[in-house]
Amino acid sequence: MSKTLKFSKMHGAGNDFVMIDGRHLDGVSLGPQAIEALCDRRTGVGADGLIIVDPTPASPTAFRMIYFNADGFEAEMCGNGARCSVAFAREIGLDHENILFDTFSGELEGRVFGPEDIQVSLPDWKDLELNLDLGPQEFTNHHTCNTGVPHLVIPVPDVSAVDVCRWGSHYRHLEHFAPAGTNVNFVSQDPDTGQHLLRTFERGVEDETLACGTGASATAVVLCQLGLVESPLTLHTHGGDQLTISVNFEHRKLLLRGPAVTSFRGEVLINV
Repeated sequence: MSKTLKFSKMHGAGNDFVMIDGRHLDGVSLGPQAIEALCDRRTGVGADGLIIVDPTPASPTAFRMIYFNADGFEAEMCGNGARCSVAFAREIGLDHENILFDTFSGELEGRVFGPEDIQVSLPDWKDLELNLDLGPQEFTNHHTCNTGVPHLVIPVPDVSAVDVCRWGSHYRHLEHFAPAGTNVNFVSQDPDTGQHLLRTFERGVEDETLACGTGASATAVVLCQLGLVESPLTLHTHGGDQLTISVNFEHRKLLLRGPAVTSFRGEVLINV
């Protein structure tokens, strides 16, 4: 037996998601296998992850964001997913310029600057460690920061020359980061334009994504702490968009701003 489930396909700077209104899940159980199938780019809708936006009318918050990676398993946080969730909340009638919402990692705030211009707060960062000793590696400098999920930040001379899938997978599976693993970010500054360019390998997707909000935020914290930049910092993603991160070191607060775009809406059959 199957049931028709409505969805929206959204992306935040190319980081794309299947968005579902939790009120439409009547009788549908989305387990890991079903979510992985929906995120499959050949046989499903195709996405880096799936997000359920579940309104919380009895709570001070407007909704709860429930985020799953493309492997079908729930993850702690997704910055671009949070921004898309705020935009989607407006789409389904939770229409506020400022929205409080719940996540696995705690309560966050979203702000709408325009139809596709969304800012969210992120969990207070933790586990910031500069110049991490990982032993002999392909690259020299390694820094870590957890912005809701763990990230490794590696400054390189030229991100376009990095085999992100090869080296991202290598670092993601290092014993140092076991058992959960880590996301891996490679960042460089264009010598001609001064722009900071970012590429990210995401665990759970197990591939390079066109953008990563928590990765951009972790990278901003590291670069600011190294004294290489000042807040706010704009990072240019692999998908060609821009993410702007504001870093407050006194309170370890982060604001992530960038595009959140609806690509299309549709219906999909789910076995129940």
